[in-house]
Amino acid sequence: MEHKVSDVAFTASVKAVQEKRGSREHYAETDFRDRISPDIAAFVAERDSFYLATASADGQPYIQHRGGPKGFLRVLDEHTLAFADYTGNHQYITTGNLAENDRAYIFLMDYANRARVKIWGRAEVIADKEIIRQLMPEGYRARPLQAIVFRVTALDTNCPQHIPQKFDAADVTGALAHLQSKIDALEAELATYKAQTPL
Repeated sequence: MEHKVSDVAFTASVKAVQEKRGSREHYAETDFRDRISPDIAAFVAERDSFYLATASADGQPYIQHRGGPKGFLRVLDEHTLAFADYTGNHQYITTGNLAENDRAYIFLMDYANRARVKIWGRAEVIADKEIIRQLMPEGYRARPLQAIVFRVTALDTNCPQHIPQKFDAADVTGALAHLQSKIDALEAELATYKAQTPL
């Protein structure tokens, strides 16, 4: 049987359910990507947060939010992502999971444009100070603990169905400030007109 990149998600059990519910024929004709294309790299560069999923050796799942300035998740090449991992709540669940099971998953969401990218791969914790320094965003006030290097196995994008459209607070604040300045200018113009117009 031909191996497909999408087999990372479409296991025998998943395919059996797809067959039973009538979607297998559609997914049999499609496949996931196995590398980071320029459009995906551009999408990654614009994200200021993502979710990283790992699992323990016995399969207990865990998902953790990672955030930073736009571009803190770096595309090193078409098969590799990496980021400086900052100190947090000291639970070390992600680090512990990766020590015994390197399979990982990255979920990136762009709510404003209702788009998402799902990436399967294998991740490794790196303690090398020079690599951590290179990955640390310039001027960002966080203390890096380690780096995580993520090697891509497969990636896929989804349709926007059911994704609520949300906007970043900074973008909304900027848009409102722009509108307020227009309102202020119009009100000043109106006040001048009223002052010059006899009743």
